[in-house]
Amino acid sequence: MTEGTIPYISTARVTVLGVQPGNPPFRIVEVDGEVVSTARSMVDVILTAAALGITIHDLDDPAEVRWVGGGRYHWHTP
Repeated sequence: MTEGTIPYISTARVTVLGVQPGNPPFRIVEVDGEVVSTARSMVDVILTAAALGITIHDLDDPAEVRWVGGGRYHWHTP
């Protein structure tokens, strides 16, 4: 196998984990693999990233944000 055939897999710096029960429910936000905050909306994710010097241009771009346990519109437990 040559280097040209190895697929490129980018890892997002920001990871938003699945919804946690609470009142209101929340999601845990990781940056570079470390837990940095909780979020109750997409805005919280953007503000957390911005506070750490990360600009998110597209919340749907998996190279920028990795959503675990539901996408950016999933903020409530079933």
